[in-house]
Amino acid sequence: MAILETKNLTYTYGVGTPFEKTAVESVSISVEKGEFVGVIGHTGSGKSTLIQMLNGLIRPTAGQVLLDGHDIWEKPKEIRRVRFQVGMVFQYPEYQLFEETVIKDIMFGPKNMGLSDEEALERAKEAAKFTDLKPELLEKSPFELSGGEKRRAAIAGVIAMDPEVLILDEPAAGLDPKGRDVILAQISQYHEHRKNTVLLVSHSMEDIGRTADRVLVMNNGHAEMLEETRTVFSRGELLEPMGLRLPQITSIMRRLRAMGLPVSETVLSVDEALMELIPLLAPKKKGEVQPK
Repeated sequence: MAILETKNLTYTYGVGTPFEKTAVESVSISVEKGEFVGVIGHTGSGKSTLIQMLNGLIRPTAGQVLLDGHDIWEKPKEIRRVRFQVGMVFQYPEYQLFEETVIKDIMFGPKNMGLSDEEALERAKEAAKFTDLKPELLEKSPFELSGGEKRRAAIAGVIAMDPEVLILDEPAAGLDPKGRDVILAQISQYHEHRKNTVLLVSHSMEDIGRTADRVLVMNNGHAEMLEETRTVFSRGELLEPMGLRLPQITSIMRRLRAMGLPVSETVLSVDEALMELIPLLAPKKKGEVQPK
């Protein structure tokens, strides 16, 4: 069952001015409940405008966004409720931290939903645990945290609202490799535990390859593909003209296959590559023929 759907969704900036530009044009997609969808596209492809329409931050010029089958703009005065159901984590979300303590910052969303202080605190503590924020950090000022800790606190603030759909726009941007791995692992664990729907926008094909069930490819305002991750990354000849590259490990395995090695060219992670390569490196038994 589709939890989020768009029908001919279009948004044009600067309508009626010399700067008029259509950022998203006639996009019709469907996202199932519980899916983890990666969103990729070159800079200016329309992906950021699209995701901001999905939770009502931008009202479409034309078309519809359906949440659980209902147009989110059916009752414009209630659009705030949609933003509790479709939570958004912006790029560099730590810039939005403002409260005296980390725990108060995480509680801000739940309290705005009308929950009591006790309920908001319980949700905030659970969200902090999900993002691996140590208890001793919760009473500190958010501005005393490291970059990675600030990022996790900001993500916890959205998770605490328990949205049906969680949208993350480049959540690992600017972090070192270790911090990036930690953030992505926690997002994956959150998804597996809550069984909710996650949309992850990223320029990193590696991040998308190891987390997403399906991938939405945006190009010049259009939805070019919405397919299973392996299917999308098996179409390098279509992605490259759009300014997108394959995950590095996928490119390496494709080259090895082109050299004649019997390996899959749809490998998405180093672990998968090892499973393919280790048997080829094992000593051959006497009389055994090397596979072609």
